[in-house]
Amino acid sequence: MASPDLLFNLRNLFYLGAYQAAINNSDLVISEIDSSAATSLQAVKLLALYLSGDKEGPISSLKEWLSDSAIASNPVLRLIAGIIFMHEQDYTEALKHTHSGGTLDLHALNVQIFIKMHRSDYAEKQLKIMQQIDEDHTLTQLANAWLDIAVGGSKIREAYLIFQDFAEKYPMTGTVLNGKAVCCMHMGSFDEAETLLLEALNKDAKDPETLANLIVCNLHLGKPSSRYLSQLKLSHPDHVLVKRAASAEDTFERALQAIA
Repeated sequence: MASPDLLFNLRNLFYLGAYQAAINNSDLVISEIDSSAATSLQAVKLLALYLSGDKEGPISSLKEWLSDSAIASNPVLRLIAGIIFMHEQDYTEALKHTHSGGTLDLHALNVQIFIKMHRSDYAEKQLKIMQQIDEDHTLTQLANAWLDIAVGGSKIREAYLIFQDFAEKYPMTGTVLNGKAVCCMHMGSFDEAETLLLEALNKDAKDPETLANLIVCNLHLGKPSSRYLSQLKLSHPDHVLVKRAASAEDTFERALQAIA
């Protein structure tokens, strides 16, 4: 008889975008997984520690484990390494451990990384591999929607329909709401996008993508966005939108001083 998949619930939380629920379970994960556990579970514990805010320790341990040839090829460890290094915006290091794929999780992560690197051509190659493995899998459909948004144009409507299908099949999550909202903004439907994003905000008031998308949406609607930017700065000071806003403010201040 096959052994139970101890990571099944965590995987589903991530697939469906219920990241906060996964993080809320991190204390349980940290306390229940000890040093005698399998490498896969130890890796999940590292991710739980990282997501709980203790970044330096998990990254140091992760690098040590990845240098051990006996466990470095473990697919779950590689996946966790990719997730953590992607969060750190070290895409080259992330791909070092994920590029060879081997599982749908790893290929889906590769799609995300390549999109962040603005290499939709490489992301498409990863998606094709996923479609050959299981075209109807939730991860494959998600990756398809991510790529459609990155490509833009007529593909936006296809991405919207994928997220709409998720909304009809599964509990509504921040990922699905944000996905639909981004599609709406691309199609010029900013009022609908705002409604979706406010629903996402009610589910998780600190979600960085919801806050970032609300800032963009409100700017297009001509509404104040300072509240959402302040919240993003407070909860996620390293977010790319916060850094861009700070850079713009610095440039503006220098310009003022130059003409003063």
